[in-house]
Amino acid sequence: MDIEAGPTGGGRAVPAEWTVMESAIGPLFLAATGRGLVRVEFHADAARRERMLTRLAGQLGAEPVERASGLLAGAIRRLDRYFAGEPGDVGLPLDWSLTTGFNRQVLRELTTVPYGTVVGYGELARRVGQPGAAQAVGVAMGSNPLPVVVPCHRVVESDGGLGGFGGGLETKRQLLALEGVLPAPLF
Repeated sequence: MDIEAGPTGGGRAVPAEWTVMESAIGPLFLAATGRGLVRVEFHADAARRERMLTRLAGQLGAEPVERASGLLAGAIRRLDRYFAGEPGDVGLPLDWSLTTGFNRQVLRELTTVPYGTVVGYGELARRVGQPGAAQAVGVAMGSNPLPVVVPCHRVVESDGGLGGFGGGLETKRQLLALEGVLPAPLF
């Protein structure tokens, strides 16, 4: 289920809850509004968590609270299953309010790329009707507020290279190995 909303819910403060969960790729910062999961951040150490909380408060117009009412319970359960190797997409309600325009269009299209497959930057650009916009697709991937859930790790270069990744190339390799796209590391 996808929720369409403006960047800050039409100017109103949008309450959010947050937590940090452990995963196979390290701690993930998760935040959700009543509309759905709104933010995922890799490598959520204390300093990064504080930056995310400050940024979210500014974006949503309200100070996020730590795991108050259970908004994140479904996301945690589904992500735990994903990291345990359960095939399939994460499939959670998403709050798209932290992305707009072309970036939102690209990220929404990215949700149609199935588990265990990859797509090139140029192909994704073509799918959204902008065949010459491969670099802009890369920018959209870099601005993805919902990595893993909106699987930007599945976007690769046309020559087979991994391309960039906001969570680091080793994290991208791990996610692609988890999905069976790349061989798992030997150690």
